[in-house]
Amino acid sequence: MTDSIPKHERNLSAVIHGATLGRFFVPFGQFLLPLVFWLPNRNQYPFVDYHGRQALNFQISMALYHLLLGLVSVPFFLGFFPNVLEWNSFEWGHWNGFWPFRFHFNTHFSDVPGLWLPLGLAGLLQLGLYGFNIAYTLLATIKASEGTYFKYPVTISFLK
Repeated sequence: MTDSIPKHERNLSAVIHGATLGRFFVPFGQFLLPLVFWLPNRNQYPFVDYHGRQALNFQISMALYHLLLGLVSVPFFLGFFPNVLEWNSFEWGHWNGFWPFRFHFNTHFSDVPGLWLPLGLAGLLQLGLYGFNIAYTLLATIKASEGTYFKYPVTISFLK
């Protein structure tokens, strides 16, 4: 299959997948950088068009999954800090030369043990989703450079 797809198309497709790692350098880089490489080349090269759509659909899906998981964990986070919004949680103290006010909780963190587990699980799921994103991005980059049509798992097809 490598012989039928020119090296330029394979490299461009691999760059599109690899550009999604641009989130570490550019805000929204997982969307913007692949668009820079995909949009000008999508009508000329079908292989590049396929991989560009796959990469963007996967990144949009991952962003949606992160958002939904974050929204699910918000009630646990707010329940974990029960008295944060009460006025007696903030206290103006004497100037100690470093920080003009103190922040304290009326309840101790261990008083709410039922919320530790869901909050921890939500954090672990976010971390797992993040690792899943990076691992499959690297796998797709390798497969595209080999000239293979790669389909990401659990991807919602936004761009058809």
